[in-house]
Amino acid sequence: MQLFYNPNIDETTETFSFDKEESRHIIKVLRKKDADILHVTNGLGLLFETEITLASDNKCIVEVLSIQKSPEPKFSLHLAVAPTKMNDRFEWFLEKATEIGIQEITPIFCDRSERKVINAERFEKIILSAMKQSNETFFPKLNPAISFKEFIKQKNKGLQFIAHCEETDKKSLKEALKPNENVTLLIGPEGDFSEKEIALAIENNFQPVTLGNTRLRTETAAVVACHSVVFFNEVSN
Repeated sequence: MQLFYNPNIDETTETFSFDKEESRHIIKVLRKKDADILHVTNGLGLLFETEITLASDNKCIVEVLSIQKSPEPKFSLHLAVAPTKMNDRFEWFLEKATEIGIQEITPIFCDRSERKVINAERFEKIILSAMKQSNETFFPKLNPAISFKEFIKQKNKGLQFIAHCEETDKKSLKEALKPNENVTLLIGPEGDFSEKEIALAIENNFQPVTLGNTRLRTETAAVVACHSVVFFNEVSN
């Protein structure tokens, strides 16, 4: 199934049109024509089966034939991850985390962060492309980038973890998880979190955890954490 995206449709929608860029892709590149079937999501868990009624590369119009609602996830996974020095590594994480099934992502700037600027618009496009490629109907939320200290001050529901490499008393992530509990997990930059950041996180009820016996790159740690939480909940239900 090839999936398209339109955030402006809901269960009351009967017909709608794609914007010019998407219309051109559908008609000129994919060579779709009148009466062809397209599957569309609004990123909120709805899957629309539609039929093309006007195959125009300026304004492709479709009619909604049926709607399916995907079940709501039993838990929410929110990763707060320090952007990597090399952009492509963070973009790889965004793509893979979306495919695995993350719900929310916040880029955080830490004491040892080497990158302090991100391209949020490009990140959104990467997440959208991964969502469509993996036939997901929920569009992960990308929050504005903020500092570590600002993030720590926020109220997060459920379990809170910080994964770091310091030689301190830590549980493995799989031992600390609980089925169907929301999870917020912090992943630091290439140089890891500073001692002050780790102490501040613990003061604010974040549990220190380890992701394994080897030292992982930031983007690898984020993907491992994402898969671990999703897989744990899948086998626990």
